[in-house]
Amino acid sequence: MPSRYRQEDLSAVKTVPIGQRVSKLHANQIIFPGGDWSLYSRFIDELPAVGKGADLRGLIDTLADLRRKGRPLIIGMGAHVIKCGLTPWLISLMEAGHLQHLASNGAMAIHDLELAYYGQTSEDVAENLPAGTFGMAAETGQLLNNLAKVAHNEELGLGEAFGRAAMDNAPNAQLSVLAQAYRLKVPVTIHVALGTDIVHQHPSCDGSAWGGASMCDFRILCASLAGMVEGGGAYINIGSAVIMPEVFLKALSVVINIYGPIKGLVTANLDQVQHYRPGENVLTRPTDNSYALTGHHEIMIPLLVGGLLHKLSEGG
Repeated sequence: MPSRYRQEDLSAVKTVPIGQRVSKLHANQIIFPGGDWSLYSRFIDELPAVGKGADLRGLIDTLADLRRKGRPLIIGMGAHVIKCGLTPWLISLMEAGHLQHLASNGAMAIHDLELAYYGQTSEDVAENLPAGTFGMAAETGQLLNNLAKVAHNEELGLGEAFGRAAMDNAPNAQLSVLAQAYRLKVPVTIHVALGTDIVHQHPSCDGSAWGGASMCDFRILCASLAGMVEGGGAYINIGSAVIMPEVFLKALSVVINIYGPIKGLVTANLDQVQHYRPGENVLTRPTDNSYALTGHHEIMIPLLVGGLLHKLSEGG
């Protein structure tokens, strides 16, 4: 029986070429770290050993200890991390073998694949919204909606299907965390809330494909968290105020239900502003061993990653 309510016909939506869109981030603005991780440790060593200076040191030391014991590190993050040009730092963690799972939302996949395929991302919302062109880049909608259907048809998660396609076809695959994770066999999962992403506005969007493939990704995240049951591990939320803290809590509940509590779980929340749900769902409810650090992603993530990789390198 069809709905009693009127539904808008999205086939009437008009799209625009991505080349006509002004973007805030371009491929040539992304800088890869030079690899001298000692630079970051030297800076951190001169921070005051109190307050948040002590917390940053403590988080790095704790993560390094967990990784030396072979315990997993999982990051859940929002799209702003990509928009800040921080893909190279995530790739550096994966290449060093110290990121076991990356979980994010649909917007992250959009920004990552736009950079990989078209060399630009992050449009000016305030400028495009009054004209009705916000989120209407034709190429973006066609690409991601087609790949969501491929993922669903092949019973893959969105992250795996997106990463495989980018690795095989994207001109700037070296800038894509999805592509490089696929190359390195690191699971990336995309957790979608239908109606929150620009590609859902397009006539080509198939909600059942997005939902089915994202559900596959949820089960993959549950399996990765289950790897923490024997010996613990770390989950870090970066820049996600709602979706990833909620997904993490539900996945954690599944794991506890099946396997029992995770002893030795360490969590952290890194954001530009501390929000309620990460505070409750990441820092407070799951564990009594957690860290909250506030600051701009483009400063805090290089400090954390650089400091951690130096600790884990020879002589670190």
